[in-house]
Amino acid sequence: MRTSVDRTARTSSSRPGGRRSGRGLAAGVFALAVLLAAPPAAVAVPPPPPNPSDAELDASRAEASEKAGEVGRLTSRLADAEAKLTTLRNKVERKLEQANKARVDLQRARAEADTAEAEAESARAEVRSASGAIRNARESLDRFAAASHRQGTTVGSLSAYLGADSPKDLLAREQLLGAVGGSELDALGSMKRAQVRKSNKEAAARQALENARQKRAAAARAKTAAEQAQQAAVEARNGQASRAEELRAEKSAVEQQLQEARSRVGGLEGQRERYEAWLAEKEAEEAAQAQQAAAAASGGGASAPSPQSQAASVPAGASVETVVQRAMSQLGVQYAWGGGNAHGPTYGIRDGGVADAHGDYAKIGFDCSGLMIYAFAGVQALPHYSGYQYDAGRKVPLSQMRRGDMLFWGNGGIHHVALYLGNGQMIEAPYSGGHVRVVPVRYGDILPYATRLIG
Repeated sequence: MRTSVDRTARTSSSRPGGRRSGRGLAAGVFALAVLLAAPPAAVAVPPPPPNPSDAELDASRAEASEKAGEVGRLTSRLADAEAKLTTLRNKVERKLEQANKARVDLQRARAEADTAEAEAESARAEVRSASGAIRNARESLDRFAAASHRQGTTVGSLSAYLGADSPKDLLAREQLLGAVGGSELDALGSMKRAQVRKSNKEAAARQALENARQKRAAAARAKTAAEQAQQAAVEARNGQASRAEELRAEKSAVEQQLQEARSRVGGLEGQRERYEAWLAEKEAEEAAQAQQAAAAASGGGASAPSPQSQAASVPAGASVETVVQRAMSQLGVQYAWGGGNAHGPTYGIRDGGVADAHGDYAKIGFDCSGLMIYAFAGVQALPHYSGYQYDAGRKVPLSQMRRGDMLFWGNGGIHHVALYLGNGQMIEAPYSGGHVRVVPVRYGDILPYATRLIG
């Protein structure tokens, strides 16, 4: 059995500054006197844990402070690097969406050119028909005029009918021929006017066709330029790939260093705290022993109060609309650039860059705008381009956004869209290699307005 004198002497030598040595010695002497008169009892408090010195604690804290400063600097560098990587990824996404837009625009321009071609051909056919009718009428009129003076077989029946031998009868015959010729001339004039109208229509159709062809050529050039810009962005990102891996490794190493530094500081602090707790328990034990001895001598006693505790709980709940349910039903579906329609995920398409590198053309899934097409299929048909989807509904400030609104990114050109779920969460088809997921709303590069299609 250890006595209070033994513990007090050990505490004075191991604890910095020899704290409580006088008070502990006095209590120990008093307790020793009582214990000598009382029956032996077991010691409840275990032996003392290690107690680091103040010098050790100060050195550890200084090391931790220095490491914290280093971690802070590295964290800042990592934050800058991550921001650059995010910007680069957004740039690639923006170029992908611009290529998507160019592809849609080219399809529309081709359709418009085909329609204009058909209309122009129809107008040309009408002009040819009118011209043929005029030729036929003119030929008929020429034959009629020639025959009327020839008394030939063409109008022989007419001359026989008239039986004109006298000047009076001949005059009547000439009047009749003039009336018939005037009717033919009126018909000929009407045909010529119709031809003029059809010729004007043909000219307008030719102009519309030329405009459509020019628009189709411009769309083709825009598609080529968008694909070239996309390829340049992909090459830039690929050039940074090795650097990104280095940054991730450096970040992991720094986080490990920070954890180790905190563990060292926490270990020493924990030792000191455990020692302080042991010391408090030991002092309480000695005080209780002294109190019991005094009570035994005087016949009194004492009691100690007991602590109380409390608990709390936090309720939670949410609701889901049809649009959100459709989007949420696709959680985990893989990303495929150009994939997705109103009926569900589809094969992706080739982009000549990132999407091809991930094999999106061979995957069945969604890209960001394709997921929105599926989610809103029962509400509104959306084009497969986030830029056009941004203008598909009513704009509301982000401060007023609510569940079911579409969010967009890309102040320099829209490159991404997601569906807001409420409570700061959204669902998106993020990028090649990813899957449909729910994540917190990202406010970097987000547009200040959301698009609302419902309500």
